[in-house]
Amino acid sequence: MMSMEDSMHAAVRAALAEDVGTGDVTTESTVPEGQRSRAKIVAKENGVIAGLKVAEAVFRELDPDIEVKFRVIDGERVVSGDLIVELKGGTRAILTGERVALNFLARLSGIATMTARYANVLQGTGAVLLDTRKTTPGLRLLEKYAVVAGGGANHRIGLWDMALIKENHITAAGGIGPAVSSVRSSYPDLAIEVEVRNLDELNAALEVGVDRVMLDNMSTDEMRQAIRASGVHEHPADVEISGGVTLESLGAVAELGPAFISVGALTHSAPALDLSLIVEDIEDETAPAD
Repeated sequence: MMSMEDSMHAAVRAALAEDVGTGDVTTESTVPEGQRSRAKIVAKENGVIAGLKVAEAVFRELDPDIEVKFRVIDGERVVSGDLIVELKGGTRAILTGERVALNFLARLSGIATMTARYANVLQGTGAVLLDTRKTTPGLRLLEKYAVVAGGGANHRIGLWDMALIKENHITAAGGIGPAVSSVRSSYPDLAIEVEVRNLDELNAALEVGVDRVMLDNMSTDEMRQAIRASGVHEHPADVEISGGVTLESLGAVAELGPAFISVGALTHSAPALDLSLIVEDIEDETAPAD
């Protein structure tokens, strides 16, 4: 598995290659080589910040000597007008990296902001807010990091760190029992979760002793019965509710008493946080020393 650091640098290099291509023709034409500037990134709306190190990595890729000062930390709430980052370095690097850095920072902060809204509703309920694998290809570790910054938790990172037996796996294996047995035989130390659509499937999963059951798109009454049944079963399992959970329905879902609630929208539908980079002043290299 790629580390967070490696994932960040790979994403930054790919994004710069995509944006800069053979060169930033506008900046190279209008900005003298060697010119240095001070700049700042500010919030243009309220939200939660995530991805500061990613934005820094963009500018350092273009100017290894750039000075970057964070005025907030990841996970911190900001309001419109708040100063987020101060930069001092080559003007060309600042302008060439501006859009890529803001894209990362706005995207990850948007995820953290949406996650914080959901997490606030769940405070005191005992339910843990989870993300899903519905992430932008190539950006999963960064986006899941943003979920944590916003107050959520990560479900499995990929297909290797937890077995999640879903409808198609069950069909292919010939039932819940055979599917669980096959996973347990191949990966005896791995946690197993089974997606169930009704109470019969829930009972089948509990009978074979799984770690977690996912209630997918059940009615409120079915979910209530499923949570109660799981808690008193000979082989109880943690209950995760998934599918169609919105910010408006979240509180009512949490009152049912699940251990986990997963929300794909945290990563696949979060709007970017509005941010802006402003060049404040140009250093005059010809000015006499004090």
